[in-house]
Amino acid sequence: MFQSHIVDVTTQQAIFEGEGWDAVVVITPSITAIEQDEIKLLAEHAATIDQRVGKSATLLFAPGLAGGRLIIAPVANIDDEYVDVRQYGQAARQGIDIAKQAGAVKPLLVVCASDDARFVQAANVAALACGQQLWLPLEAREANDLTPSIQQIGLLHTGANAQQLNALEAGRVLARDLCGTEPERMSAINFAQYCVDALADSDLSVSVIEDKQQLINDYPLLSAVGRCSFDVPRHHPRVVKIEYVPDGEVEHNIYLAGKGVIYDTGGADLKIAGAMAGMSRDKGGAAAVAGVMKALSILKPKGVRVVAQLGLVRNSIGSEAFVTDEIIPSHAGVRVRIGNTDAEGRLVLADLLSHLKQDAQQANNAQLFSVATLTGHVVRCYGGYTALVENSVARQQAVAQKLQVYGSDWGEPLERSFLRKEDFDKIADKNGVCDVISSNNGPSSVTTRGHQFPAAFLIKASGLEQHGCSSSQPLAYTHVDIAGSATEGDPLYGKPTANPVVALYQYIIGQ
Repeated sequence: MFQSHIVDVTTQQAIFEGEGWDAVVVITPSITAIEQDEIKLLAEHAATIDQRVGKSATLLFAPGLAGGRLIIAPVANIDDEYVDVRQYGQAARQGIDIAKQAGAVKPLLVVCASDDARFVQAANVAALACGQQLWLPLEAREANDLTPSIQQIGLLHTGANAQQLNALEAGRVLARDLCGTEPERMSAINFAQYCVDALADSDLSVSVIEDKQQLINDYPLLSAVGRCSFDVPRHHPRVVKIEYVPDGEVEHNIYLAGKGVIYDTGGADLKIAGAMAGMSRDKGGAAAVAGVMKALSILKPKGVRVVAQLGLVRNSIGSEAFVTDEIIPSHAGVRVRIGNTDAEGRLVLADLLSHLKQDAQQANNAQLFSVATLTGHVVRCYGGYTALVENSVARQQAVAQKLQVYGSDWGEPLERSFLRKEDFDKIADKNGVCDVISSNNGPSSVTTRGHQFPAAFLIKASGLEQHGCSSSQPLAYTHVDIAGSATEGDPLYGKPTANPVVALYQYIIGQ
């Protein structure tokens, strides 16, 4: 696993030379907010000579301090009432990048506190942001035999939990590796094996369904998406099943379905005009779910059981490809008419949710989630933010509202959308030939309510429709669309973010 180790540092003496650290990186909204007199005096003096100090990330020569290096990384626009804790993360990324370029291998992070409630997790967010900045793609690491240039990051008496941060970063590294790696190196087969290897030494139960007939029988919609890929042995689909069971009594049961479309050509509704580029990132949902399970395997929280299924499949084009107008029964027995083969992710998720629903019916305090890079519409609607769409049971339990709070605190903000009657009307069959239509025949990005109505389809096709508020066995379900937040910068080839690993983990342990 490629990551830098984070450690708690409890003594002020650590900022001085000879204490084992080789740079001091100060994340602060202003020079006056720095608590350590030695650092503040150096910064104030430097600011009289260089007006950039305190305004942009700057490296100062600092005899007597750790490594002789002092990096002041200002938190920009902290007084702007619309900014959030990600400002601390951005400052930390700038600071750690300078430390790395300067040759530091064991920098000490000093995060200056703020009384503003928006920044309650500032130290944690700053530390995790360093991990995001330092991560390198798996292909580059394997090709060049790379090792981390930063070996250890210290956090000076912030009250942060280093064990939790290391576990979360281990999960995020796994998620980035799975999401960001090209589709042959991280084929469905290789993705499954990467998960097995990453979780091998944990107490988690991990199994992989690989038999073709079993996949066809138990995951008929997923297998339809992968029908063309069955002709190519190295592209065969997989379903990975992972379960975390805590010691002691189980008070809550969480179910996670992850979309892992290894590569999306669009199928028979082929993506054209360059729209296929970046489609190796269509496995970000399954990657994020795997990352959550990795963090759980390390931290072993009490009271909550978590069951995950990852649907791994390549949406290939060829003579065996499934086509629009086919009617395919889902695992739940719902007859689905295909409206567009490029709306394949919801088919994968529907079968996963149907299986998870069966377990959830036997469990106490059950909540279901699907995580997916599902629609272009969510990007059109919310830009780089994750969207939450929940059923009525989840809304009554304020699932999205609570998850949104965790996301805001931990630097993974999420937006809430609402299901409406029109979303179910959009997937209704008008001619009586099937039970539900998977989608319209146009791109979601130009379809009204293009990221909301797929959640209605998932409720219907998975059989969750039978577990609404008025049923004898209501089940809370929330769909998490990360199409806009799974990568940063370049939407096609930008660095994977591992969203929403941290927010989901915090929600799970907060139940």
